Amino acid sequence: MAALKYAGLDDTDSEDEMPPGWEERSTKDGWVYYANHLDEKTQWEHPKTGKRKRIAGDLPYGWEQETDENGQIYFVDHLNQRTTYLDPRLAFTVEDQPTKMNTRQKYDGNTTAMEILQGCDLSGKVVIVTGANTGIGFETARSLALHGTLVILACRNLQKGNEAKHKILEEWHKAKVEVMSLDLASLRSVQSFAEAFKSRNLALHVLICNAAYLGGPWQLTEDGLEMTFQVNHLGHFYLVSLLQDVLQRSIPSRVVVVSSESHRFTEIKDSSGKLDLNLLSPLKKDYWAMLAYNRSKLCNILFSKELNRRLSPHGVTSNAVHPGNMMYSSIHRNWWGYTLLFALVRPFTKSMDHQENRAFYEMAWRPIKKKYPKSINEQNVEETIRM
Repeated sequence: MAALKYAGLDDTDSEDEMPPGWEERSTKDGWVYYANHLDEKTQWEHPKTGKRKRIAGDLPYGWEQETDENGQIYFVDHLNQRTTYLDPRLAFTVEDQPTKMNTRQKYDGNTTAMEILQGCDLSGKVVIVTGANTGIGFETARSLALHGTLVILACRNLQKGNEAKHKILEEWHKAKVEVMSLDLASLRSVQSFAEAFKSRNLALHVLICNAAYLGGPWQLTEDGLEMTFQVNHLGHFYLVSLLQDVLQRSIPSRVVVVSSESHRFTEIKDSSGKLDLNLLSPLKKDYWAMLAYNRSKLCNILFSKELNRRLSPHGVTSNAVHPGNMMYSSIHRNWWGYTLLFALVRPFTKSMDHQENRAFYEMAWRPIKKKYPKSINEQNVEETIRM
């Protein structure tokens, strides 16, 4: 009691009553948290009892949950024609009984994205996910949208993008999901996307560079670069460059680059140890699809690492993630050989909702201090690797 008195927490009649300056709130998932208006901080544990609580049951008859223009949850009492930001079920919370300590790690290969986000209210956050109409990109966008995020599905195929949007809305009709056109094989398309997004004056809290190209025949983009290199790396690099000012205004913000363990099985230097640009965007005679993919993933790693070194002191962090081995996605769609291989190993792979990319949701971020060149030529391509 002496400690409570010293902390100013002993002047209430009930142990569950809030001390002065404290407020009891709830998340969209029904977990109770406590806001200290004096210190401007929040915590899961009750400030006096140290207990965690959750809301039990549905809203009372005549009540409905809504979200305002700022992303804040409020409650409508249709019977008495009034609104409040206080969940009426807070009067009937139950104690969250801690389970027995388990030595198993918090997340593993069976953890779903929805489990990782349990208890998170992401209302008011804005996220762009490239390649979000299928595979890991779709599952990432879906999980974030179902937790209140405004998610921009940046897709080359607008029809498939809209189909993905409708799937998410079928799960929760109030999800905030939009589709915008983005073709990473065209730097002009990347620029148009960035300009269209900026014109809306939205914040940008997370940019997830997920889209990828694997297994297709050798071909050049309209910019004269090998397809795998431009889609997997250079297009994303240019996108981050064009949106860097928005990320800076939205701190703390984050760039997440989906790479792969396959980056270990390649090299981008010549025999003298210098960067070989011909390896990044090879001629047709030197092209092998898998090797081109590996090199692009190595570029992802180098870019993300240097980006984080430069920007993390200023509020934007960058993280490169490996989505996990034995992951069944649609990345094999560009060649029948990979499609056959994926079909054979399908029984042994993990589904998309078991993705291991917890880095998508856990790491912190900050903006780009140095501007990147807007024109893309051979010198700038080398700059994307060396930074």
